Amino acid sequence: MTTDKSKTDKRRRCPIVVVITGLVLILAVGSLTLRFLRDEPVVYDDPVEHFKYGSTGGERNLGFPYWIWKVLPDVCGEHLPGDGFEAVGMIYEPGKDLPVGMSKRRHMGIDRVFLNCAVCHSSTVRTAADADPMLVVGMGANTLDLMAFQKFMHRCIGDRRFTPSQIIPRIEAAGADLDLLDKYVVYPLAVHLMRDGVSGLLGRLRFVHIQPDWGPGRVDTFNSAKALFNYPIEDLRNDELLGAADFPTIWNQAKKQGMQLHWDGNNARVEERNLNASFGTGATPRLIDHTSIARIQAWNATATPPAFGDHFDIDSSKAARGKVIYRQYCADCHGASGSDFSGRYVGQVVPLDAIGTDPYRLRSFTPQLALNLGTPYAGTEYRFRSFRKTFGYANAPMDGMWLRAPYLHNGSVPTLWDLMQPVSKRPKTFWRGNDRYDPVRLGFATDVAEENGRKFFLFDTSVPGNGNMGHAGDQYGTGLSDEDKWDLIEFLKTF
Repeated sequence: MTTDKSKTDKRRRCPIVVVITGLVLILAVGSLTLRFLRDEPVVYDDPVEHFKYGSTGGERNLGFPYWIWKVLPDVCGEHLPGDGFEAVGMIYEPGKDLPVGMSKRRHMGIDRVFLNCAVCHSSTVRTAADADPMLVVGMGANTLDLMAFQKFMHRCIGDRRFTPSQIIPRIEAAGADLDLLDKYVVYPLAVHLMRDGVSGLLGRLRFVHIQPDWGPGRVDTFNSAKALFNYPIEDLRNDELLGAADFPTIWNQAKKQGMQLHWDGNNARVEERNLNASFGTGATPRLIDHTSIARIQAWNATATPPAFGDHFDIDSSKAARGKVIYRQYCADCHGASGSDFSGRYVGQVVPLDAIGTDPYRLRSFTPQLALNLGTPYAGTEYRFRSFRKTFGYANAPMDGMWLRAPYLHNGSVPTLWDLMQPVSKRPKTFWRGNDRYDPVRLGFATDVAEENGRKFFLFDTSVPGNGNMGHAGDQYGTGLSDEDKWDLIEFLKTF
């Protein structure tokens, strides 16, 4: 029989249990909220470190779970051309667990990583075969094979081993300290979400499977843009489907404001060029980190290239003779020097009929795409207003000339010496992706297929989009004597 006292005790305990239960629930919800609603990038005070590893916001949209990224070369190693992500040209600094050009952000309960601007605008240079590589930020990513990376990701997430049962044990073996929620809920779900997300993105970028291989140092920027606008890739004309071009340098951006930017000069505003480029890092208008992008713009506004003379010798007397030749043949189009960009035609578009270089990159940027690029930021202060269709290629300043090899917009001429030759004497094939520098001809080594365990890419100028024609004739100096050409090269080493 229940006594009045026991009934009273139960009534007294009931509110206490309710309060305790409520507090537990509040703490649990608070803990989960704190965990899953956090949105915190890893930040860097130094502007160069921020450029190399800072977030643009793309992890929110396309970020790979950090620990899944770490084990992908183990899970799908046979889909890479060598060991690890270095095999596709990514660069790891000593003591860093992410490559240059990859950022990290705590988002949706886990650390997520994705590419940033530096992956396409950083590379290494070796002064000799046995020299340590020197990291150069702001130059084109000469060693990065972005197409090979994209194809690896596509094949890996489609591999039968890309499942929680295969990946989570590898994550734990790699040193991850997963709690029960991570092990049985968060990471299994993350595997499936990553597979769906990457499949969706690379499904749009499916044109990479029908194009010739780009090779290291190149990207098809504007066919990628068409893919993001859901263009029917299979319906594109053949003459606009190939648009691969070299990654450009991004130094001295403040001095280039108002010049026709991109290889074809389709935009004259640095800010729009940068925001457009950020699409490649997954930074959509809704998710982009504008504060972070502003820091990058502030840095590259005045960033300068390393000097050739800090690493190699320059013959001052030959350079002085070369300066006179440069003024006659080059200065009007490319500026007075590597820091003085004044010249009658600098930053202006030269019609294709006059410059004569490969037409595919120019044709890939269509009037329809220029129109569509006005829509992503419509209704905001960031709206693109300056994209235009042009009919030629832009004369660019030549700051950091020695680090711009291979030359021409599509990287079809390996060295500056080769560019000064008539088209018939330029190499028809050469190896791309080596970071060993040739200080005589001004370019990267092209004479070996493999070095120090790294395999290079055979670039064939007969492939559509890879033509090495143009920028030839007496007005471009290809008819100069060899002595004059060597003097001109010596002066260009000062840029």
